[in-house]
Amino acid sequence: MKKQVLVTVDRGETRVAILESSKEAPSGQGRRGRRGRGGPELASGFRAAEVYIERLGNRSIVGNIYKGVVDNVLPGLEAAFVDIGLDKNGFLHVDEIVLPGVEKVQRGRGAAKGPSIGDLIKPGQEVVVQVVKDPLKTKGARLSMEITIAGRYMVFAPTGEGVGVSRRLEDSERERLRKEAKQLDLNGGGAIIRTAAHGAKREDFLRELQYLFKLNEVLQKRVADAKAPAMVFQEADLSVRVVRDIFSAHFERAVVDDEQQHHRLVSFFTRTAPELVDRVELWESDEPLLEAYGVEEVIQGMLSKRVDLPSGGYLLIDYAEALTVIDVNTGSFIGRGKGARLEDTITKTNLEAADEVVNQLRLRDIGGIIVIDFIDMARARNRDAVLKTLRKALDEDRTKTFVVEISPLGLVEMTRQNVTEGVREIMTRTCPTCDGEGVIKSEETIAIDVERQLRELCKQTADDGPEAYLIRVNPRVSGQFVGDGAKMLHDLEAATGRFFHFSGSDSLPLDHFTIIMESTRAEVQEAAVPFRDGDEIKVDIIEPHMYEVDDAVAKIDGYVISVSGAGPFVGSKRLVRIESAGRTAATATLIDLTDEERTQIEEDRKAEARRESARKSAKTRRENKAREDGAAKGRAAKATPKAALDGLEAEVELPVDGADVAAPVDGEAPVPVDGEVAGEGSGERKSRRGRRGGRRRKKSDEPDGNDGTGEAVATEAASDDGAAGAEAGEGDDALESAPRRRGRRGGRRRSRATSDEGGTADNVSETTSD
Repeated sequence: MKKQVLVTVDRGETRVAILESSKEAPSGQGRRGRRGRGGPELASGFRAAEVYIERLGNRSIVGNIYKGVVDNVLPGLEAAFVDIGLDKNGFLHVDEIVLPGVEKVQRGRGAAKGPSIGDLIKPGQEVVVQVVKDPLKTKGARLSMEITIAGRYMVFAPTGEGVGVSRRLEDSERERLRKEAKQLDLNGGGAIIRTAAHGAKREDFLRELQYLFKLNEVLQKRVADAKAPAMVFQEADLSVRVVRDIFSAHFERAVVDDEQQHHRLVSFFTRTAPELVDRVELWESDEPLLEAYGVEEVIQGMLSKRVDLPSGGYLLIDYAEALTVIDVNTGSFIGRGKGARLEDTITKTNLEAADEVVNQLRLRDIGGIIVIDFIDMARARNRDAVLKTLRKALDEDRTKTFVVEISPLGLVEMTRQNVTEGVREIMTRTCPTCDGEGVIKSEETIAIDVERQLRELCKQTADDGPEAYLIRVNPRVSGQFVGDGAKMLHDLEAATGRFFHFSGSDSLPLDHFTIIMESTRAEVQEAAVPFRDGDEIKVDIIEPHMYEVDDAVAKIDGYVISVSGAGPFVGSKRLVRIESAGRTAATATLIDLTDEERTQIEEDRKAEARRESARKSAKTRRENKAREDGAAKGRAAKATPKAALDGLEAEVELPVDGADVAAPVDGEAPVPVDGEVAGEGSGERKSRRGRRGGRRRKKSDEPDGNDGTGEAVATEAASDDGAAGAEAGEGDDALESAPRRRGRRGGRRRSRATSDEGGTADNVSETTSD
């Protein structure tokens, strides 16, 4: 696998990115860049595999050697705390103690088989230690008394013995390197041959040993001269350290955008590997180096919790104190082809996730306990394939890892050595508002807490308390009290018998709460209102008024100012005059209008007035027309044409002989029996027509309806479907007209009766039928 190293140096920060060749580089990576000095065009098809950031004043101290003083020895922990001159003491475990003449015993957490830590070191004793792990969070640096000095091909241990070879190399290469390093003079120390020594020869080892011996001599001299606690050896800076550790024959080039850093790398390779000097190039383009390769986008993406997969699935990465949890989701991926099955869709997503998880672990330098929640798979062979993909991807990771088998719940537990802070820890800090919790109390919750405290305060002071309070809170919290008609505030004042005013600014923490004044209501109100009538202030017009079209609203620390005529100026800063300042809001007018703006506003108002007048006129015309149409329909129903009556008479059914009729009350029309209408004294029954009733009319012996003893009576009847009424002639034998339907439930029946004085009476009795 081909690799490239990018080194960029900014003011106060150095960033190093390791690129690896990839057939399918993620989006935003591997873009074709510009030419370096004398080098070919930067190739595409690479992706960012590892990113390291080091800032001035916050360098990693891993590899630094200190002369320290033992501050405390804790037999219960089998450890000691050593003062090395940092803010926190370093942690030295008994297994990391190396003393001349004392055999090193690996005890771990089992029963102690060697001397106790109290027999090895004492408080106040001076020791030489090396940092093997940076201080992380609340923990101090991890220390070791086994000192090592790193070179490019070898790591020299002055207090060690023998020669070891990196296990990352193939067995055949490891055996060859052992032969090459056989019988090397190590001056009584030991050495470890590194992975970068792949292909190295004995001459390379001899040359590097001379360099390491020289560094050890300088170290011993500084230890003798230094006064504890003090640093006696500092590890190389980030760029030299990364290039030294990983630059090998697999690397195509190292591109550096800083001349001084380029010179340092060239000098280092000149002493350790002259054949690699030509691969170090200087970036001379005006375009930033990391942007040219798309690494800048990758760095920004490392701060996000979500990582998208090529098929449409995604990862969610959540960080905790002691572990990191990675969740795998299918997202928008629903399978490929018509024959796609659920198991195949899940397996493909998990395979992509396994490769991307390792990529994110390396990019973000995530360490500690890691739990990966893969999507549950039904087949064992699919689970094995996912685990195999994960382990194969981890082979490219230079950091030590340990992976457990997939659990029945589909979880993979693993550990990854945590040596230094990752990019996320370096580029971010704990949120001061939520203190790392990720959530904060809502405005409503805080307002309820404030209300509860105020109630308790008023209860404690009883009748001796002040009349009013001035409370300082965030405007978003006070908005809960004064919003919705100030119902919450009015309820609080009614329950306590006190008055409350609020002040504050948006810069206050959301949970800030203090009482800044206790006095009479008038004095508190005087101090609470931020403005006085006639004040001239400059405000930002932020939004239109909710009810007045021409007006707009400005806010200053939650205090609402309604500005008359400011509707056209939303989004601008204008000078206004306070006309009326109230408890929570004020009204104001614009005073910095130009003649053109005044003219335009007046024209807009006139135009709006004309539009409003036109809308009202149109509404009035519609209402008048509706009333006229209703009156016309009523008149049409009352004045039915004779042709309609003739047609209605043809449909009237004859009465059935022998029908039962209820006895009528004097002066009233006959009462219908069982919903039917009967003629008076005739023994005849009239039936209703249809479901909703009908009409039946008895014809008198006189065709004209007038026999000289009575007069014709016109009866109005209207059915639900708008049918015209019928007119019936009444004789001595027929005093009843057809019933009149009213509404949905029936109609009225009117009869003509003779008055006590004789003759024809004008009285009409009405009986409503069911």
